[in-house]
Amino acid sequence: MDVTTYYSFWIVVFLSLWESSLGQIVYSVSEEVNKGTVIGNIAKDLKISAQELETRMFQIMPAGSNAKYFDVNVKTGSLFVNDRIDREELCGSNQKCALNLEALAQNPHRLYRLEIIVVDVNDNAPFFPESTYVVNVTEIANEGDRFPLPIAKDSDVGSNSLKDYNLSSNEYFSLDIHSGQKSMLAELVLQKALDREKQAAIHLILTAIDGGKPPKSGTLSIVVDVIDVNDNKPIFRKPLYKVKVKENSPIGTKIISVSASDLDEGINSEIQYSFLGHENTDETNRFTINSKSGEIAVQGQIDYEEDSAIELRVQARDKGVPPKSTHCKVLIEVVDENDNVPEIVTTPLLESVKEDAKPGTAVNSVSFQQHCYNSTYL
Repeated sequence: MDVTTYYSFWIVVFLSLWESSLGQIVYSVSEEVNKGTVIGNIAKDLKISAQELETRMFQIMPAGSNAKYFDVNVKTGSLFVNDRIDREELCGSNQKCALNLEALAQNPHRLYRLEIIVVDVNDNAPFFPESTYVVNVTEIANEGDRFPLPIAKDSDVGSNSLKDYNLSSNEYFSLDIHSGQKSMLAELVLQKALDREKQAAIHLILTAIDGGKPPKSGTLSIVVDVIDVNDNKPIFRKPLYKVKVKENSPIGTKIISVSASDLDEGINSEIQYSFLGHENTDETNRFTINSKSGEIAVQGQIDYEEDSAIELRVQARDKGVPPKSTHCKVLIEVVDENDNVPEIVTTPLLESVKEDAKPGTAVNSVSFQQHCYNSTYL
């Protein structure tokens, strides 16, 4: 634009502002229409001939930021789209999207104001900030408890914007929707008690749907992690364990291992083993148990002549708060070893023996004893 044209332009601007009868011409066009799409006949609307447009060098003023989107065919008077129009790029989330243009006709100079209303089309689907969302819910959560979900966004406006949410079919959760001024909020509502031991994770799909025709949608994958609480006690594999052990077994001899499991997880499933009962009893003094593995070993003297059978009670206790426990019995059969020398015991039957005693007369009783067990009398 040369200096003369520049000053002429501003003179025309001044005159146009002063001459209020000119007003403003308003057009509308849908976004994303093809380049070359005609949106109006400016010659007809200005009540001048197409020939006059050409002779007066009618043009869209290039100084405006919106000028690149439109142009005029001065031979026909058609106002047409000259570049791709994206309403979301131009106006964001504003409900109204209007582009203002200025057109200049020369000889005589006159400035015209044009307003182009860009109409939204449903060219954007609702979307969530992330593709997956994790919700942590304890297994003792109450029915009716609520858990907010991420808000879906839709770049379109009006009837093409977000209109509803749907939740995939499941037995545990329903969906509650709240419509705000600028967004729609969705919450999971617990409908049925959870049990981590039956189902540790629940997979759901949340679908956001807009109001376009046809509608567009976006999805969010929801993973409900059921958080464990200590609601299960340990369980032994067997309520009664039986084992044999030789008497006089060396200290440290491993005789048996007990084992318990817990359906909970984490610290709630960690088990410690111990003997159940008073400390420093004969049983607990003769044996020891590994608190982590449940392995029982000899730690004292095992004597068949003192106890031929020993019964232990073992406790399995988890580390939950509060802890839960259970117990089992271990029956130990002591196997006798030949570890005692027989004793000869004599018992006089007569204080004295006469010289004429007959052969075969009993004078003494001899027996063999092994501790309290008698052998054959001789």
